[in-house]
Amino acid sequence: MSGVWVVLQHRDGKLHRGSREAIAAGQQLAAGSGAKATAVLLGEGLGALAAEAAACDLAAVRTADSPVLAAYTPGAYTAALLPALAAARPDYVLFPHTYQSCEYVPALARALDATHLPEAIAFEEMDGALVFRRPVLEGKLQARVRVKGDGPVLVTLQSGAFQADGCVAGSAPVSPLDVDLATLVAGREIVGTEQVAADTIDLSKAAVILAVGRGVGGADKLAPIEELARLLGAEIGASRPVIDSGWLPRDRQIGSSGQTVAPKLYVAIGISGAIQHLVGMKASSVIVAVNKDAGAPIFKVAHYGVVGDLHEVVPALTAAIRELRG
Repeated sequence: MSGVWVVLQHRDGKLHRGSREAIAAGQQLAAGSGAKATAVLLGEGLGALAAEAAACDLAAVRTADSPVLAAYTPGAYTAALLPALAAARPDYVLFPHTYQSCEYVPALARALDATHLPEAIAFEEMDGALVFRRPVLEGKLQARVRVKGDGPVLVTLQSGAFQADGCVAGSAPVSPLDVDLATLVAGREIVGTEQVAADTIDLSKAAVILAVGRGVGGADKLAPIEELARLLGAEIGASRPVIDSGWLPRDRQIGSSGQTVAPKLYVAIGISGAIQHLVGMKASSVIVAVNKDAGAPIFKVAHYGVVGDLHEVVPALTAAIRELRG
């Protein structure tokens, strides 16, 4: 292995959560050959972001700092990365799997004549070769993928597949990326960004999520769960049957056809644990499941499980937390 690069994503002066997850994945991948990964930052005024990335155990943090890169455009990002990747020829280049990387990474792979492997969730050694796993058929199955041929492999990583907390701390030097910034052209003008809907909930940013399933019984039975959520400072999510039944709005859905989350605490209440839901939350740091069916699949991924009637367990949890807090 000649090298692992990790291309970081940021917005409003902050690293995207997926960037730290990608660093953790890059560290694991590079460690297989006894090496360290290299992080790459594109943008303008990258000092603070570079320092944050440099606090991780990396070979280096390389920056392309230019006004042309101040706002993301696929043309400028591709133009900045292409010559650097062509010269260094790392074996693997990792990206967070976001709308941004979905737009420009395929074009970058084509221009580089490299392999593009989207939405990987894991990698492992198999028969002396590196094999990636990625979801197929809306997460119902996982495919094992072995890349053929030589040259860089551009891999996007599914949100939550790797733990951001798994990023190993260290100290890395910061240096400019080998690219002629004077030749960069944005290719489009960004006139502004806006939230699609002001009331849309981004569950991926939540530290604590209470997720409800069909077992809750109806929209009229959500009050005790809402009370517990307020007490914990949590957001409420849901499995698809709850959304399809109209008990909660669509932006609360978690799973293969909803949001992918990885909070510090995920409490699954009345959720059986269909694979379509599990792919959206199984990377959570701590998973607590409450279900009256002891054989529910959710217990296979839960760190803690409570077998019982959620309508009795949730009020008891709320009362216990209130007592602990005095």
